[in-house]
Order: sequence, then C-alpha cells, then structure tokens
Amino acid sequence: MDELTGAPTSTSGFTPETIPTARLILLPLAVEHAQEMAAVLADPALHTFIGGEPAAPAALRARYERLVAGSPDPAESWCNWVIHLRDDGRLAGFVQATVTGPHGTVSDTATAGARAVGHRHLDEAAPAVAGPVAEIAWVVGTQWQGRGIAVEAARGMAVWLGRRGVRTLMAHIHSDHRASAAVATACGLVPTEVWQDGEVRWTGPATPTPPPPAPAEGARVRRGRPRTGGGPG
Repeated sequence: MDELTGAPTSTSGFTPETIPTARLILLPLAVEHAQEMAAVLADPALHTFIGGEPAAPAALRARYERLVAGSPDPAESWCNWVIHLRDDGRLAGFVQATVTGPHGTVSDTATAGARAVGHRHLDEAAPAVAGPVAEIAWVVGTQWQGRGIAVEAARGMAVWLGRRGVRTLMAHIHSDHRASAAVATACGLVPTEVWQDGEVRWTGPATPTPPPPAPAEGARVRRGRPRTGGGPG
C-alpha cells in the first residue's frame, strides 16, 4: 500500500457505512478527519514497510479532498474507514479496501495513481472472475499498537465486505512485517507464491473464520510459556 488515505465514495455500489465492533466504530472517511489523522500517522516508523512519509494536515486534507470524489472507473470502488475508539472517542488508524468487479481491471493511469489501496490491486494474470475482489489494508497509530485493534477493525471490514457480495480478499504484505501478517491470518488470508515489489500477496474468502470461543466459566485454562513478538495488531 502506498497512500495513507482513502475515499468514502463508491461508483459501483460499495459505499462505506458505519461498522460497529466490540471496542471500535469504523467511520466512513471524511475530509474533516485529516487534522486528527495527520497526528495519528505522524510516526515515521509507520512507513517502514508501507513507504512514503508522514503528511502534514494540509497535505492530507488535500489528498482526502482529491480522493473523496471516488474512482472514475465504474468497475472499482474505494472504501475507507477511520478507526474510532469507543472508550475515549479518539481516532487510532484506518482500514481500507479497493473493490474491483469481475469485469476487468483498472490501470494506474485511470485513477491518476490515487487508488485507495496501493497501485497494484489486480493484474491480467489474476482477474476477478469469481466475483468482486477487495484489496484491503490497515494502519494503526504507534500509540495504539499491540492491543488487537488492527485485527478487530480488519475483521469488521471483512465481514461488511462479505455481506455485500465481495468474494475474495487480497492484501500485499512485506515479507518481514510479521505483525501485519498476523492481522491477515486473523482475517482468513493465506500467503501465496506471488510477489510484487518485495511484498507477498495474501488471499482468502471475504468471510473470516469466527474467533475461538472464550473458556467457559470455571473451566481450567492451560497456561503455556509467554510468546514474544507483537506489533500493530
């Protein structure tokens, strides 16, 4: 993914709606979010794997204004949400999807390089022949990482997409980005052998596997050694 932005407008039926989850509310992106989102995305470390650099509020607002008009191609929809925390009312990041219909693909020139997610959603070798395909992405600000926010937000988006007819999810993840790979796994995606620009293509169905149930009250929980790792989950 190349741009920390997105657009709530759809030209082919995928208009983002508010998505509630247990701890979050996914709000359709608006230009007015630029000021707060610039602070959320200000840590240069966030760009280690996704490229680019933090944008100033004015630049981010201009980018949102340009993208709010939506994709000029009727076969593609840009769907973007900011992650709103229920407990303190603050924004913590975003999730986004570029949905491509089953009737071909869109070139970069058709969108002036302003795709909601990256610039390589599908290629001629992998047409969306089995129904709409959504390339998804997620970014959580440094301050809120390690709390499962990205997983919860991405799963909420995936369920929303699946209920609206998307058949397949796709993500491109840097081979060293273990935290992002964990989010993709939680969404039911698996890595493929396809590489693009140093990133691995992950794919999976649009309806994630439900999370495992919590132990019943009074049940004994087997405790193992603590695991190391973590990241923007």
